[in-house]
Amino acid sequence: MKLSRYGIHRVIGQTGVLPQAALIIDSTPKCYDNELLIEVDTLNIDSASFHQIKEECNSDISLMKEMILNIVKTQGKMQNPVTKSGGMLIGSIKEVGSQFSNQGLLVGTKIATLVSLSLTPLFIEEIISINITNEQVKIKGQAILFDSGIYAVIPNDLSENLVLAALDVAGAPAQVKKLAKVGQTVFIIGAAGKSGVLCAYQAKKNVGPTGKVIGLVNEQAQKELLEDLGLCDEVILENALNSLDVYEKVSRITDGKLADLTINVVNVQNTEMTAILSTKDYGIVYFFSMATSFTKAALGAEGVGKDLDMMIGNGYTKGHAEVTLNILRESQKLYDLFMKRYA
Repeated sequence: MKLSRYGIHRVIGQTGVLPQAALIIDSTPKCYDNELLIEVDTLNIDSASFHQIKEECNSDISLMKEMILNIVKTQGKMQNPVTKSGGMLIGSIKEVGSQFSNQGLLVGTKIATLVSLSLTPLFIEEIISINITNEQVKIKGQAILFDSGIYAVIPNDLSENLVLAALDVAGAPAQVKKLAKVGQTVFIIGAAGKSGVLCAYQAKKNVGPTGKVIGLVNEQAQKELLEDLGLCDEVILENALNSLDVYEKVSRITDGKLADLTINVVNVQNTEMTAILSTKDYGIVYFFSMATSFTKAALGAEGVGKDLDMMIGNGYTKGHAEVTLNILRESQKLYDLFMKRYA
């Protein structure tokens, strides 16, 4: 067998296809020379996928366990067949292949993988529990990290569950750090969610006192949370599906100028036009949500004559893990919120 650093040797029944796009991959918990074998503790299912599973199973834990087990058994990975997304995991290194790039890793080291479960070979012996609130699934099982895979060693100063929850969305605030500029108006759709609050914090830090951060939420409790955290200059209470209503409110707040940068992090479908309409011409829309239809976004922008840049939410950017964990170290309020929700 010819080993590939991208894990192509694990793909079953297809030629030239990488593991994320593959229908089935080999999840045998055997460590090949260029791989890392992980004893898995917890899966952090991504928000769009977890929401879909929960809805289909009517929040019945036993049905959710059965559905997750069936997905992994069928495909060899935790890739939701509806959303096509995965999540990430935390576990201990069980074995390091002799040709794996980082030979300095020690067996027993706790790591969080920073690549999607949608491409990670996963073997589940047992699902121990599912936490509806924090979208984390405790399991007994093993996973494979390919040589191209990225990961973070769990720091000693933060809770493991908190680290797992934060790193699952680490790409979003790190991209905001790159995109948001001093004096800009940043609009965050889904600002009270896990990735939303991290993005709002980073946006507020970037735009400074001359800029403005606007958050969109659909519940009064979420609005009050953002106001208490002090992350947004304005908070709009409206359903993200109501594109025209949201657009009109953003337009009023900005005196018709609209947002320079819009970040969409909601986990429901059909919010593409809300982001597009609320962003000025030549602005940027960053779709981080896996519920996004890029067909709807592209054709929708064309249909309303919007000339703007639309970015796919790449979950990786250099240094994203440290950017995100440092937010929790800097902000006591966000640290407390994450500890309450996820740890």
